[in-house]
Amino acid sequence: MRVIRESNANCAVHSFDHRIVKTVKSIFPAIRTGVLQNARHVDPVASLLLVGAQDLWQEVSFIDEDLVARAHAVNARVIAWTANDADHWETLKRIGVDGICTDRIAELATYKW
Repeated sequence: MRVIRESNANCAVHSFDHRIVKTVKSIFPAIRTGVLQNARHVDPVASLLLVGAQDLWQEVSFIDEDLVARAHAVNARVIAWTANDADHWETLKRIGVDGICTDRIAELATYKW
């Protein structure tokens, strides 16, 4: 956290270990944080709120309109990972995801949003 503060870089901390996100947020409340999830929880937004994060990094196969709406209702962003199929990109765009993590960066960069 010291290095991030001293760098003045625009960055965020995201983790599968939500305890880390909570600790980072307690040390540095202004930093953007996110939780990563690779399953669909009963309440996928609860863990986000519990640690004070702003971003929900959800494995792409567990994203639907309901999840996006629930996250947006608490002013959180939904980031899909790892979305490598261009057909998924169109669906994700339609349901309102805020970002896509992919292994096909060059192709996504030319995708029409």
